Amino acid sequence: MKCPYCEYEESKVIDSRPTDENEAIRRRRECLSCAKRFTTYEKVESIPLMVIKKDGSRQMFDREKLLNGIMRACEKRPVATMDMEHITNEIENAAQNLLEREIKSEQIGEMVMERLKDVDEVAYVRFASVYRQFKDINTFIDEVNKLLKR
Repeated sequence: MKCPYCEYEESKVIDSRPTDENEAIRRRRECLSCAKRFTTYEKVESIPLMVIKKDGSRQMFDREKLLNGIMRACEKRPVATMDMEHITNEIENAAQNLLEREIKSEQIGEMVMERLKDVDEVAYVRFASVYRQFKDINTFIDEVNKLLKR
């Protein structure tokens, strides 16, 4: 770490502690040349995940948008908020762990449906009806029949 006073490149760490929000590490350093002290902050560099929409446009991954969609599907259903947040966390982690920095919205939708299917079948059908844009009653019935065969 380069000293801000004399620009010497060697320093020693005197004290380390997390910041109030636990988002970074605050380090007190002392220059090995001029002996002046200075503070540095170390934090994880995160590369934003981009979502490729059906129309080809791109937008940053929005955890709240995902959670709101799941909550809408589970509205008035016996699904705990904690379960909805768990699903959101699982999907966010799976998306972040991909080697790519972009993910298609279709992949996210499939991950949501896969998890909702096990949690609440009505919520699953609600989400699928919006996600798959059911055009008529037959596509709706086809989806319910797939669910019943499982």
